[in-house]
Amino acid sequence: MEAMGMSGFDRIQLEHEALPELNFSEVSLETKFFGYKAASPFFVSSMTAGHANGEALNLTLARVASLRRWPMGLGSQRRELTDPGASGEWKRLRRLAPNGFFFSNLGLSQLIVNKASKVLALVDALEAGALIIHTNPVQECLQPEGTPEFRGGLKALEKICKLSPVPVILKETGCGFSKATLKRVSKIGLAAIDLSGYGGTHWGRIEGGRAPAESAQKIAARTFKDWGIGTVASLENCAGLKTKAEIWASGGIRSGLDGAKAIAMGAQKVGFAKPALEAALNGESKLDAWMQSMEFEMKMALFCSGNAAPESLRKGTNQWQKI
Repeated sequence: MEAMGMSGFDRIQLEHEALPELNFSEVSLETKFFGYKAASPFFVSSMTAGHANGEALNLTLARVASLRRWPMGLGSQRRELTDPGASGEWKRLRRLAPNGFFFSNLGLSQLIVNKASKVLALVDALEAGALIIHTNPVQECLQPEGTPEFRGGLKALEKICKLSPVPVILKETGCGFSKATLKRVSKIGLAAIDLSGYGGTHWGRIEGGRAPAESAQKIAARTFKDWGIGTVASLENCAGLKTKAEIWASGGIRSGLDGAKAIAMGAQKVGFAKPALEAALNGESKLDAWMQSMEFEMKMALFCSGNAAPESLRKGTNQWQKI
C-alpha cells in the first residue's frame, strides 16, 4: 500500500525553456556514485531480502541494473548477523552481476548493538561500494519481530562513518527527515542522506498488514498510516543545510520527470523502489525498457528546461516552482 501523490512532486513544476540553445543529443545524464561512473543519477532503492521470491527478483534487478549502470541498494542484511548461510544470496548475486555497484544495508538498531567489524563484514561479503544504514522507527514499532531500540544511534553512526572503508549512507524507509534531524546528522561524516520521504511505499502500513488481527500493532498501523514527512517537504528541509553529505531523494518518485524535479530542488541522486519492482516482476526486458524510459524522461526534462546535465539543473536558479 502507498500514499499516492503525497510525496509532493505533483505540486512541483519545472520552468519551460522555449529556446534551449542545445541539441537533445548533447544532454548527458552520466553521474559519479563515489567514483563509479553511472549512466544517470538514478539508482534502485533497497527493497526485499529473505523472502521466497526475493532472491529471484533481486537477481533480475541486479543483472539489468548492472548492464544499464544503475547502482542498486539491497534489502536488509540483518539475517546475516545470526545466519552465516544468508550471505549466499548476495554471493550468487555478485557472481551474476560482477560489474554491478551495490549498497550493503543494515538497520540502525542492529548497528547500535553489533561490533563495527561484524557490520563491515557484510560489506565485504557483498563487495559493496557503499553501506546504507536505514532508520525505521515506525516500522520497528509495528513489526512483530521489531527492535525499536534507537538509543545511541547518532554515536553509532558517527563511529561507523569513521571506521568504514566505503561511504556510509543514512536512509529513512518512507517517513522522511525533519530540519532538526538533518541538522543533527549533518556533520557526523555521512557520505549521503537518502531522504526516502512519505509518499511511496509506507512500511508502517505493510507491517500493519502482517500484524496479528486486532493486536496493538494492527490498530496502531491504521492510526499511523499517514505518518511521515513527504519527499518534497524533506527536500525543502534541506535548504540552507551545511553538510558535506550528498542529498538523495527517494520515496514516491514515479517518473523521470519526478526525478528531474528532485534534482532541481537540490537532490544529487534519485532512487526508485516500487516502479522498479513492478517492472522486474515482468522480466528483464520489461525492466530494461522501464529504465530506458526513466532516462529518456529525465533527458527530456533537462532539454526542455535548457540544461545539458543534471548538475546544471540542480545549480540553476528559479527553475522550479510550487503550484
